[in-house]
Amino acid sequence: MRCWSRQTLAVGWSILYLRFWLSGLSCWVEVEGCDISREDFMNAGNTPLAWAASRGHEEVVEMLLGRDDINPDKPNNNGRTPLCCAARNGHEGVVKMLLGRDDINPNKPNNLHGTPLWYAALNGHEGVVKALLEQGKVNPGRVGRYGLTPLCGAARNGHEGVVEILLGRSDVSPNTPDYPYQTPLCFAARHGHEGVVKVLLGLANVSPNKRCRSGQTPLCCAAQNGHEGVVKILLGRDDVNPNKQDTNGRTPLYYATERGHVGVIALLKPLESTTPSTA
Repeated sequence: MRCWSRQTLAVGWSILYLRFWLSGLSCWVEVEGCDISREDFMNAGNTPLAWAASRGHEEVVEMLLGRDDINPDKPNNNGRTPLCCAARNGHEGVVKMLLGRDDINPNKPNNLHGTPLWYAALNGHEGVVKALLEQGKVNPGRVGRYGLTPLCGAARNGHEGVVEILLGRSDVSPNTPDYPYQTPLCFAARHGHEGVVKVLLGLANVSPNKRCRSGQTPLCCAAQNGHEGVVKILLGRDDVNPNKQDTNGRTPLYYATERGHVGVIALLKPLESTTPSTA
């Protein structure tokens, strides 16, 4: 094995960081006098625990958490704690280990207001989302980066499983919009996520005509971006008005025509009204 001098450690790389950075290393080396909480030199401010958590090294995390000189909730320069790092990357085992401690704040946001749950929801990590919610102290409606709630983020990215988990809670509203006032249904429709649209429309308290940003309905959002499947789902309902205008007086057909979405135009044209509705 190559020897690393204390001069090498002083530059910033410690044996601890090499353990996480290099693949294929199964050994663990401790150096006498090495600061276990020392941050890396890459201007990220990650401790060895943060590195191990972000890469899902459960054995290393367990070893580090067993020490008295470790701060398990220490954020890096971006404000991400080890829990946030693990949740963001979907490392369920590490998340559960960290949540088992009393000195961890599961709602602690980073510098961009993203919490562990927010990152897990946006990235579709169902197991991590479940673990965080089962902990009992996590706020499922806390707004994160871009003004997104965890539900809005999951709906925007098409993570149907996460959407179902969040909607299974009584303290999560399916109609809560993000900061620019887009509802989960508007997000799902705008991005063409048919499965999420079906899940949301399956709820009695979700209105398929509720306007979002720019006064657009979910049908307008789907038509504008050419999502034919979502348009079909919405048009299959009796309570969807295909001619409802947005606040600029534009209908779903207008948007589909403007963008040249032939398939959507074919669906909407037969339903066109000479007197578009604003209601």
